[in-house]
Amino acid sequence: MTSSSKALDGGWGWVIVAASFMAQLLAYGSPQSMGVLYPEWLQAFQEGKGMTAWVGSLVAGVGLIASPVCSACVDNFGARPVTIFSGVMVSGGLMLSAFAPNVQFLIFSYGIVVGLGCGLVYAATLTITCQYFDKRRGLALGIVTTGTSVGAFIYATIQNELIVLYGLDGCLLIIGALALNLMACAGFMRPLNMPGYYLKQKAALERNTEEQLFEKPAFDDLKITAGSTTTTPEKPLTVKELLINIEAKEMSVQTEKNKGSFLAGLAIMKVIKKKQQAYSKYMQSMYEILQDQAMVAFCIAVFLFSLGAFPPVLFIEDVAQSEGLIEEVCVIPLVSIGAISAGVGKLVLGILVDIRWINSIYLYAFTMFAGGVVLLLIPITKTYVGLQILSSVLGFFSGNWSLTSYITTKIVGLDRLTQAHGILMFFGGFGIMLGPPVVGWFFDWTQSYDWAFYFSGSCVILGAFILFLLTLPCWHRKHADNNRPDVHYTSNCDKVASVA
Repeated sequence: MTSSSKALDGGWGWVIVAASFMAQLLAYGSPQSMGVLYPEWLQAFQEGKGMTAWVGSLVAGVGLIASPVCSACVDNFGARPVTIFSGVMVSGGLMLSAFAPNVQFLIFSYGIVVGLGCGLVYAATLTITCQYFDKRRGLALGIVTTGTSVGAFIYATIQNELIVLYGLDGCLLIIGALALNLMACAGFMRPLNMPGYYLKQKAALERNTEEQLFEKPAFDDLKITAGSTTTTPEKPLTVKELLINIEAKEMSVQTEKNKGSFLAGLAIMKVIKKKQQAYSKYMQSMYEILQDQAMVAFCIAVFLFSLGAFPPVLFIEDVAQSEGLIEEVCVIPLVSIGAISAGVGKLVLGILVDIRWINSIYLYAFTMFAGGVVLLLIPITKTYVGLQILSSVLGFFSGNWSLTSYITTKIVGLDRLTQAHGILMFFGGFGIMLGPPVVGWFFDWTQSYDWAFYFSGSCVILGAFILFLLTLPCWHRKHADNNRPDVHYTSNCDKVASVA
């Protein structure tokens, strides 16, 4: 059965949604509320804002930049093993950060290790949710991605209290211990489709079983165990298992020492050639994805949005303190206000995008434009209440992250979702990595956040116009007329352009 026919839109799919929601909450809770940790690290290590900002930019950007690799891991091993491994990475990175002697070590432990773990969680949860849902995919993805916002809201307050009670190091140790619950979430992620690694292993074992049953009498097995050198019937077994487990590698070494080593070598070369062909097909598929104008425009828009809209998550508390609007972080920080608003935005936008007459690409472009306007208003806001309102509005429109998987699926289809979404998240991660250091350097040079937020807002608005203009229906009609002047392809263009 194909994946499309297995999309359940209910049943165990809602268990998958709940487990994925909790996984994103546990993984992204601390990184998304780094605005609380950032002033503490500035005070503890006495480094510049630009250097310290690399911690926040890397933890959010590395996982997204590595999305193609993370997506390949999910394709080959499945969501459950990947989520278990990511739990070890996130928890270990957070605990290591408690012993960081300087910002450089923190960049590695918190920025890279935790960031890669979060990237694996993100790829696994979105992929398995898309597999379980079709008609309600927008709502399901909205609920799942809300986990990051709810986690940021909860963790911002929790980390505040833990820092007061146990200090910064104790806070990171406790948060790291909580992250181990990612392994429990992974237990509920029952695979709908068998991952590629298991399919290859199963096919290899089936071939070996047939060869043992039909190609050679059973008494040859006794000769091999007794130390006989006639291991010719085991040549296919050693070659296939060479790429699967360590025991087969040891058997292949014994086989190569015997008279059948030449044939075994030819078989290995044949397997390597097949691998190279698979990788070349994968790269060709990625190239074809980037030939789609709508996909390219979406990648550019996500890059510019990430470049401009992410820094407020990290700097908004420091902005309030630098302007003298508040002496210390409130009980409910600005990060928490933005996070809970982002959660509401993800749910609302996820519901809206399932309505047939709403164009999801244009909806995303509108949220970008509105978010850019809010960023331009931050420098001229001189009250704490004003920053709270802007944080809430910006958080709501930042909930458009829940639309990325939905729009990607509509543009390239479910079969290419993991590859296309990996490419998209690469662009998003690159923007997130650059955004906070650029804002930090702006402050180090000018001793003010004003020009930094003017730059951020301009980038986001520019991305909205690029996405809107490059996805107009007229572009796709011209392409259809020039390449495939058939009546049926008008509907395909409408499917891409309207995303209905």
